[in-house]
Amino acid sequence: MSFLLNEVVPYVGRRYRVAKEPENTGLGGSSLGALISLYTAITHPRQFGRLLLESPSLFVANRRLLRDSARARRWPERVFLGVGTQETSDENKNRQVVDDVRALAEVLQKAGLRDDRLRVDIDQGAAHSESAWAKRFPEALTFLYRQ
Repeated sequence: MSFLLNEVVPYVGRRYRVAKEPENTGLGGSSLGALISLYTAITHPRQFGRLLLESPSLFVANRRLLRDSARARRWPERVFLGVGTQETSDENKNRQVVDDVRALAEVLQKAGLRDDRLRVDIDQGAAHSESAWAKRFPEALTFLYRQ
């Protein structure tokens, strides 16, 4: 994360004409990339104003990030959570993955994120795949960056 915050973000700011304020910046990822994005949002809450989490593997490390999320004091201005109902070949695991995303959404709602700041897309039949994430990507960007 140090590399991202201390090298990548400043490099992009120097190299490209981008707005640097949190309300104009976002971080996101899929699967384990969603976990590092969530971790970054929890540990550096003022850095990014938009958060995109696709198929977050919240079961990793005995759901530690889900527990850590409940203790977070500040969240990005807008958050998009996407998950498919067929993330794995195990139906029990599929239910748990979706339940974990719903639990994270509940944490965010309790923290004050209402429908204008939080979007949860439980994508019926969608798998843990680039094509599923790509399908939801336009909706995610529109929600996160709409005026």
